[in-house]
Amino acid sequence: MHSHLAEQFASELINVRSDAELDGALGQVSRRLGFDHFALSLETRSASRDDPGLLLHDYPDEWAKVYVAFDLAGQDPVRRACDKTVIGFAWDWIDDLVPLTRGDRQMLAVGRECGIGNGYTVPRHLPGIGRGTCTFAVKPEKKLPRRLFALAEMVGTLALSCALGLSGQCPQKPVPALSDRQRECLLWVARGKTAAEVAMILGISSETVIQHLKVARERYQVHCKQSLVVSALFDGLIGFGDIIRWRDTA
Repeated sequence: MHSHLAEQFASELINVRSDAELDGALGQVSRRLGFDHFALSLETRSASRDDPGLLLHDYPDEWAKVYVAFDLAGQDPVRRACDKTVIGFAWDWIDDLVPLTRGDRQMLAVGRECGIGNGYTVPRHLPGIGRGTCTFAVKPEKKLPRRLFALAEMVGTLALSCALGLSGQCPQKPVPALSDRQRECLLWVARGKTAAEVAMILGISSETVIQHLKVARERYQVHCKQSLVVSALFDGLIGFGDIIRWRDTA
């Protein structure tokens, strides 16, 4: 089931041609992942009062009005936590990333009163361009679909990549060239294997695997394996089917 969902997510998000299409695709994807709401924010360095960037969401109107009316963006603990990590995080992990003040806890409580419970946020730092976040949230009485966090991470990153392309801030660049061995190492890591396990599978040393992945990250200009995997998926260097169908038969 997950293999079909993942491939559908990729096609829906990669092929959008407008903000409205991205908004619709994210709404559908968030429901299929088991979330109730989504919010995508893209803030570029060139943003101005006339062009503030991109904000898409389907949060309850009451929460959106409170957030804007009281200018809560500058006080949002989720935004502060985004500055402390390069991978996605559940909101109940925020206290491990940044200290929560009484005001932070009150703000989260108001969000719950307005219909937003827990959430999972995917942050992306875009050197020289700006920053972006993609969040998936559930209603207060509902639990997060934690087993699908990895898929949410991929979807969020793909959505931000699409948003960046729509903004015109990201010129088309050639796909980074990886050697066959680098791609093999990347593929096995995407399948959930450690460097030591990849080394055993490929018959090479762990140090060699680590070096191959390091070179791949440098060529993609990313800092963690999650971003490397998603970037390679986005460029078609590896496919969702390569990863998930293997897991289904392993």
